[in-house]
Amino acid sequence: MTPSPESTPHLGSTRPLGDVLLRPVRGHHAFESCVEQLATGIRLGAFKHGSALPPERELAERMGVSRATLREAIAGLRSAGMVRTTRGRGGGTVVSYQPESPSAGASSTIAGRRTELLDSLVFRRVVEPGACYVAAGRELSAADRLLLTTSLAEVDRAEDPATHRQADSRLHLAIASVTGSPMTIEAVAEVQSCLHDMLQAIPVLEVNIEHSSSQHRAIVEAIIAGDATKARRAMEQHCDDTAALLRGLLG
Repeated sequence: MTPSPESTPHLGSTRPLGDVLLRPVRGHHAFESCVEQLATGIRLGAFKHGSALPPERELAERMGVSRATLREAIAGLRSAGMVRTTRGRGGGTVVSYQPESPSAGASSTIAGRRTELLDSLVFRRVVEPGACYVAAGRELSAADRLLLTTSLAEVDRAEDPATHRQADSRLHLAIASVTGSPMTIEAVAEVQSCLHDMLQAIPVLEVNIEHSSSQHRAIVEAIIAGDATKARRAMEQHCDDTAALLRGLLG
């Protein structure tokens, strides 16, 4: 049975995808939390290479921190080569991070995280199919549909593995954003971050890319058609296939 539309506002239809990921930081480690949120958004492509981050005042308000803390976080991103900042009229902070192509040689970067990463695959199997079910049950706006179809087209148009990896992440974040649920968006961003690290550590397999693209289309079509059960099942299959590939190649 397809769920009835809810009254929660459509976050994805009112703000850019990168902005949707930002949320008030928790606990006493404001600096570290700011760096984590912004860096995750940049690595997953929600803030694209060459795009400008929102103004400092806006970022500070959205993340619930002082502008001094935000500036320290942005300075940390600059030190890591992820952004560059220019001052004066027309200045701002621009994403300079260039996505890297997946490579089997990158497996050393996830050494020691086996338990966490395997658990993220279980968590993903719960969260992302549920997000699809909720998204398909909503009365999507024209902007929501455009976000989904545009994100899907970007995956299909990707010309190299690095661009494809980020476009893939953006599509999954776009699906989460049209649920209208901030907690769901946060959960999907978390699992996509872990998934990104794992996929970066295995070689690109063209057959898998073809299967994945077909599944992406089925998922988006089901969401737009309002078929919640079909959308959930399509995402479940997608999650299962990706998990099988990762478990096989990473061990």
